[in-house]
Amino acid sequence: MNNSFTAPVRLSNKLLACLQLARPANVVTAWADILAGYAAAGLVGSSDLMPLFWLLLSTSGLYAGGVTFNDVFDAELDATERPERPIPSDRISQPEAIALGSVLLTVGILAATKVSLLSGELAIAIALLALLYDGIGKHKPLLGPLNMGLCRGGNLLLGMSAVGDISGPWFLLCIPLLYIGAVTAISRGEVLGGERKTGIIALFLLAATFCGLLLLGYWPTVQFWQLLPFTLLLTLMTLPPFVQAMLTPDATTIRAAVKAGVLSLIVVDATLAAGFSGGLYGLCVLSLLPLSVGVARLFAVT
Repeated sequence: MNNSFTAPVRLSNKLLACLQLARPANVVTAWADILAGYAAAGLVGSSDLMPLFWLLLSTSGLYAGGVTFNDVFDAELDATERPERPIPSDRISQPEAIALGSVLLTVGILAATKVSLLSGELAIAIALLALLYDGIGKHKPLLGPLNMGLCRGGNLLLGMSAVGDISGPWFLLCIPLLYIGAVTAISRGEVLGGERKTGIIALFLLAATFCGLLLLGYWPTVQFWQLLPFTLLLTLMTLPPFVQAMLTPDATTIRAAVKAGVLSLIVVDATLAAGFSGGLYGLCVLSLLPLSVGVARLFAVT
């Protein structure tokens, strides 16, 4: 092939590999965390949108950097179980992936500091939690779900930090903690298959998430009848695939449950957003779902 063509082809392949490492469909779900936290902080309708812009940029870098390092840590295992992934397929080298992940995490932290010192500190904590999960947490049956749940809960608090503090309904981090615990638990068998008891644990955590969302109706600033339809939608989207993964814990069924769980993170956030800022704002957050689903057709979410 002519050298004038090989360079652009190589660049294109490298860019595609970078996007596959960053899992853009998942990044969209992280935006929903920020929008939900923004609503919980009572900032919907604010004329100053710059803090929201910086926090959306921050979470993009933090999430994409975190999942990039996930592949860095899994490179040896993926060479056997997922040889098509960017690093084992040699479409991007491990040092290049480390550099990419480092830049993305740095962008995430610096963008957060544009909002406040608190936001920057939360971003650093999220980055460290992501690296802890990538390197150690995901291999531990209890630490793994807790670790990842704290990452998503921290991301929700990052959205709340746009107001300058997180002294409001900080307990909201328990919702993503429970939900991500469910998704992380069920994901343990996405390569080689899992066990029914793991599926039962995941279903228990999922049910606890539903209950937690409904109980938010007792909080003074939450509108119960606004969040109820979104909670029902979340139930319809996640319960059937999770039940199926529990009954038939093979790798294919579990991957379908994990995909449904990851994409439905947007529905969790839309539920919170609707509860704090009304159904219309909840629908705005929910509108990220078709975008995430569309991108998920091009790039894997696991």
